[in-house]
Formats: sequence, C-alpha cells, structure tokens
Amino acid sequence: QVQLVESGGGLVQPGGSLRLSCAASRSIFRINAMYWYRQAPGKERELVASITSGGSTNYRDSVKGRFTISRDNINNTMFLQMNSLKPEDTGVYYCSAYEALTGSFWGRGTQVTVSS
Repeated sequence: QVQLVESGGGLVQPGGSLRLSCAASRSIFRINAMYWYRQAPGKERELVASITSGGSTNYRDSVKGRFTISRDNINNTMFLQMNSLKPEDTGVYYCSAYEALTGSFWGRGTQVTVSS
C-alpha cells in the first residue's frame, strides 16, 4: 500500500497561482501512473491531469496551458502547478496513484478556492 497526503490548497484570487503537492509514504518509482482529480460542490469528481512513470502527461482541456503536473521520484512527491486560476477551478483536489501489482490509492484531498 501507499498513503498519499495532499497539501498546498487555499484561497486565491482569480488569476493567481497555487502549487499542490502529493507526498507518498514510500517510493513512487514503480507506480505506473499518478493523477490529480478535483470535485466541485454538487458535481462529480473529474480527472484534471495525469503523469506516467515515464513522464508522459495528459490534461483536461479546461486546464491545458495553465496547469502543469510533475513528479519527483527521489522525494516521492507529485505536484500540480496551477496558474491563471479561475473560479471554476474551485474544488477539492485529490491525488491518486495506480500501481499494477497493488491497485489504486487515494489521498483525502485539499481544498482550492478561487474567489475575489
């Protein structure tokens, strides 16, 4: 198993930036893919970005050009750099990891609120 802990959320004005972190309890070197999801109030959880063990990334259309996902296999941490934030980016952001041998794991989330 692996425990995931998100941090870096908060309140930011539109146009501002935040950097989310996802710290894993053990090595992420063998984790096949890691993800950032978000869930806005009253809406379903949606995939924001993903990164494979090889470093390939994907983003949902609404965050392309504004968000950047990355992973640090040495420090067992994944990041989401969020720039030019919009009110519609508000939600709880969750970190997830998938490992072929052990399955999927989730963090408890960190709140991001974009408001003036």
